[in-house]
Amino acid sequence: MNRTLAVARMQLVNKQTFIWVPLLIIAGAFVVSWLIYFIITSAMGDAPARGQGFNGASQAALWYFLVIGVQAMSLTFPFSQAMSVTRRTFYLGTGLLAAGTGAVLATLYTLLAVPELATGGWGVGSYMFAVPWVTDGAWYEGWLFFFAVTLLVFVLGFWVATIYKRFGSTVLTTLLMGLALAIVALIALVTWQGWWGNVGAWFAAQTPLTMALWMLALTVALGISSYGTLRRATP
Repeated sequence: MNRTLAVARMQLVNKQTFIWVPLLIIAGAFVVSWLIYFIITSAMGDAPARGQGFNGASQAALWYFLVIGVQAMSLTFPFSQAMSVTRRTFYLGTGLLAAGTGAVLATLYTLLAVPELATGGWGVGSYMFAVPWVTDGAWYEGWLFFFAVTLLVFVLGFWVATIYKRFGSTVLTTLLMGLALAIVALIALVTWQGWWGNVGAWFAAQTPLTMALWMLALTVALGISSYGTLRRATP
């Protein structure tokens, strides 16, 4: 455990990656979206309702965790090997830090949704943290949803980086193209079979809690795959 925590601290040597840049992205997205809705409210004379005022800016920081996942592997992994850190310890320490960072981000979003709703979208109808459907239920459902999304995006970036480290850019590009073709083939199959109604009904039956559990399951699958690849990756 001490070595695992040491890896987490090693990842935090450059605090900009895990702390300051995500906070800067959140603050920048908030300010820009607030100014846009301030202009809209000033022109309309009335603030938009929550369903119309959701600006989607909350996803900006979440997508940045894809970059963090890539950097955590590609930039820190070679240094960890020079420090004689085992691949297992590196993987566990990095995963622990990712989970902790995701928990902090989910908590921040959950807390900021409270004054956002109380002030009617910060006085101008700009809703960034009180995401419709996600935060409509119990607070822990929204928290777990944000946590699952953050962790999934991070592990996806980490998984891509492990493939690159192990096999190189050619294999990675081929794999990504294969996944894209598989998605297109799946869409074609659903269209030809007329299954879109069933697909829509399945999604409509989901709740933020069940979607979070599905994302966590996918995260575990990607995590197992990335660890298997990491064991044979070269710095």
